[in-house]
Amino acid sequence: MIFLRDINTNSTVIVKGLIMRIFLAVLVCYSLNSCNSDKRNSLRAGIWRAELEVQDNRKLPFLFELTPDTTIRFINADEIIETREIDRKGDSITIHPSVFEGYIKAAVSENEWTGWFIKPSLNHKVPFTAVFGKKPRFKEVQKARIDITGSWETVFSPNCDTCRYEAKGVFTQKENKVTGTFLTTTGDYRFLEGVVTGDSLKLSTFDGAHAFLFEARVIDNDMHGTFYSGNHFKEEFRAKRNDSYELPDENTLTFLKEGYDSFAFRFPDKNGDTLSLHDPYFKDKVVIVQIMGSWCPNCLDETRFYTEFYNTQKTEEVAFVALAFEYAKTKEKAFRQLERLQNKLGVPYPILLAQYGTSDKKEAQKKLPMLNHVLSYPTTIFIDKKGKVRRIHTGFNGPATGEKHETFKKEFSRFVTDLSKE
Repeated sequence: MIFLRDINTNSTVIVKGLIMRIFLAVLVCYSLNSCNSDKRNSLRAGIWRAELEVQDNRKLPFLFELTPDTTIRFINADEIIETREIDRKGDSITIHPSVFEGYIKAAVSENEWTGWFIKPSLNHKVPFTAVFGKKPRFKEVQKARIDITGSWETVFSPNCDTCRYEAKGVFTQKENKVTGTFLTTTGDYRFLEGVVTGDSLKLSTFDGAHAFLFEARVIDNDMHGTFYSGNHFKEEFRAKRNDSYELPDENTLTFLKEGYDSFAFRFPDKNGDTLSLHDPYFKDKVVIVQIMGSWCPNCLDETRFYTEFYNTQKTEEVAFVALAFEYAKTKEKAFRQLERLQNKLGVPYPILLAQYGTSDKKEAQKKLPMLNHVLSYPTTIFIDKKGKVRRIHTGFNGPATGEKHETFKKEFSRFVTDLSKE
């Protein structure tokens, strides 16, 4: 009996030991797999280089940083666009870069993301990839044989009589690196960043609404290139160096048609209430009417400035109102986009829905028949306390235009202050 008991006791100890070893092995294996799984599923913090595939097999590059607190910072020259709107489901990620409708949807691994940049209302879908690691924006960099610093008199679509338009290129070059933008009568092409490699110029930007790529060859003082917008549009452009070139005066391009002596509108807000210039809200005030769209980056820049001006001045003698022309396919989606914009920027003035389903300027002009045309989003109409239109400013020179932007802000403040004193 003693012998058998000892055997049973030993067997019990052995079995218990085996069970403990198996348990520990399983626990270690589970821990390792969990760590590996966490590693596979984690979003790697640091600099990423992304590419969008546009037409003609061209790649539109841009850089972004993913911070440890899961903020994404899109980098375009001096512009940083931050977003924390990141939705992660398994190995899929959705990123909303800003207040715009467009978003990035991608499958993610530790070192590479692959997917699409999507703008649903316009049915635009652009292939997207991103690779981890601090890399140059444009890969192929040779020694620059030219310096494009300065101003360039530019024409887009030069061979099209009905679609050609003027622009002014303003660039700064340091060795290979180039920053700058193209100004037009309707706005600017954002913060562009790129390189001169040999005698070739390459510039790009991505701001969550627009994806722009410019490629050109520069010989002596002449530039000839192609502009790509996403994968749905491209056009030729030509430029020549001209440091004295200026665009037409933005205050002369849009005006009241003959037979009209005032500006009028009547459109709904998000609550369904209509607002017009005859409402008490505008009585005996200088009224700043902003023609805009939530999809428009220049409008976003302008809205930021108007919001800052409104909050800083805090005057009862000036009222702002925005008339939004949205390409969202339904009224409900349009109002959701406008509410998103208003909440993100803290816009303190009313935004009315003037049109949805299209942002076509000819259709917009039908809603505002007193104007000779709606040439640009944005356009600003200045109305004095007696209801008289005193100025109509086409376009907006955003922060990327540097001195032009600062000049506009000063002139705007001076003019509105003078009107409020009348």
